[in-house]
Amino acid sequence: MKFSPTPLAGVTLIEPNVFEDERGYFFEGYNRRAFLEAGIDVHFVQSNVSRSGRGVLRGLHYQWPHPQGKLVSVLEGEVFDVAVDIRPESPTFGQYVGAVLSEKNHRMLWIPEGFAHGFCVVSEHATFAYQCTALYDRLADGAIRWNDATFAIDWPVTRPDLSAKDAAAPFIADIPRERLPT
Repeated sequence: MKFSPTPLAGVTLIEPNVFEDERGYFFEGYNRRAFLEAGIDVHFVQSNVSRSGRGVLRGLHYQWPHPQGKLVSVLEGEVFDVAVDIRPESPTFGQYVGAVLSEKNHRMLWIPEGFAHGFCVVSEHATFAYQCTALYDRLADGAIRWNDATFAIDWPVTRPDLSAKDAAAPFIADIPRERLPT
């Protein structure tokens, strides 16, 4: 596995070693020893899968005070995936990292606790997988508006298909500080 740091400390782009032949391919989606050697000490407790059509944007989501780290990947299709630093005391607060994740490039993105996460489907459809370090907690669930100018995310769509929750999500300036990660 190749672990590439991003400009946001802790957020890591991961490229597995893919073994292909005429029958298909194989790769490790997670290897504890390799992750530990890369400085990522995680324990996953929940696995989620979602399927969405072209133009669907999910996010920006986070949990606080029970944060989740996420290892995300695409099983089918292609997405533009984003991690945003929403820790007010962080030197990279308000900055984001974006990466194309697809069934063809097999890339994964490690998003540690303290970051908001979102993705937009750019293929006809996409099946997206999340490995999470904490269980979903409805009371800790948070969302930030996908097009918040504070982040200036260069999304590949101008009018995404949003859930009611995401369409009504507040801008980060309107979220009480105690509802943001430390």
